[in-house]
Amino acid sequence: MLDIKFVRANPDVVRENIKKKFQDQKLPLVDEVLDLDKRNRDIKQEVEALRAQKNKISKQIGALMAQGKKEEAEGVKQEVEKNAATVEALSNEEREVEEKIKKIMMTLPNIIDASVPIGKDDSENVELERFGEPVVPDFEIPYHTEIMESFDGIDIKSAGKVAGNGFYYLMGDVARLQSGILSYARDFMIDKGFTYCIPPFMIRSEVVTGVMSFAEMDAMMYKIEGEDLYLIGTSEHSMIGKYINTMLDESELPQTMTSYSPCFRKEKGAHGIEERGVYRIHQFEKQEMIVVCKPEESMKWYDNLWNNTVEFFRTLDIPVRTLECCSGDLADLKVKSVDVEAWSPRQQKYFEVGSCSNLGDAQARRLGIRVKAENGDKYFAHTLNNTVVAPPRMLIAFLENNLQADGSVLIPEALRPYMGGLERLTRK
Repeated sequence: MLDIKFVRANPDVVRENIKKKFQDQKLPLVDEVLDLDKRNRDIKQEVEALRAQKNKISKQIGALMAQGKKEEAEGVKQEVEKNAATVEALSNEEREVEEKIKKIMMTLPNIIDASVPIGKDDSENVELERFGEPVVPDFEIPYHTEIMESFDGIDIKSAGKVAGNGFYYLMGDVARLQSGILSYARDFMIDKGFTYCIPPFMIRSEVVTGVMSFAEMDAMMYKIEGEDLYLIGTSEHSMIGKYINTMLDESELPQTMTSYSPCFRKEKGAHGIEERGVYRIHQFEKQEMIVVCKPEESMKWYDNLWNNTVEFFRTLDIPVRTLECCSGDLADLKVKSVDVEAWSPRQQKYFEVGSCSNLGDAQARRLGIRVKAENGDKYFAHTLNNTVVAPPRMLIAFLENNLQADGSVLIPEALRPYMGGLERLTRK
């Protein structure tokens, strides 16, 4: 969320940013919020003047009563009552105006970084760099659910009976593989100096609206009926929410955490054939990383975070690339974002396995996450998040890139301690 003072001082910058994000329907909101802001400041001045006048008149009443001028005192009292009624009416209007301002400010997009490429949607995202050599083997690679089934590792049919579409049972070695990958990701991030965290898997509405836009909330979140609780779609929301309404000492920054959690998502809309199986589902597990830091350090942490994911995937022999999100593909709270995509030998293309985002002070401003500097100054922190790994989608890349001609799957050395020393999975 932008600072109203920034909008007031830089309306043309805000308008240009809206245009860069191809959200021209929001342009009238700038003038609307500026008009509301002016009215809000006028109300405050009028209320302040009326209260000062009330104090002055109240002193007159005391003086008149002391002089025995009761009739005059009663007349002044009526003026005070009229004054009070006006203040009450203005205060009610002030609350309404401030609510309207907040609603608009929650929909205006954050100012994107100058380095973000301009484009309408994800088709105009820009490839940055490739890591590892993409390989297409000389044998046919089955669809990922067929690979899993060859190890008796998945049961989608039974899950459909129990929970419906978008769910699965992982079994045996495949289930163990997913757990092993998550345990390895946990230790990988701990070795990077991040504090391990298992957060709440449900969050209140004030946290939801603090960490994401209304459009994202509607598309992603499951609400608990009859409760002010939502199932988390990703653990960064719960972890950033940990700092709601806090004042951090600057010496405590940066705060770096890595978390495990299940994630729950609606995943609305129709999806292509390559997104069936376990690619796009309602429930999955993930290892995440978040940073709360000083504004001047957020871009350094942004680079550190996506590099962590690249390094993690390369230790598992999976080629990846980084893809910078263009302006039209950025969620409203994001300043800058990069996707990490893994190579699919079967499709002979890359697909998304993680996303790294710098949100500037947008989440901190919504949630009230402030920092106190050594000189006493106070400011909003910057927040960032990034996916370490999100199986079972990552399992697709893992199985395809480590599949052998005989149907077995090699276990990279880094993962073997988490798989009981197994060097490969063999077909049942």
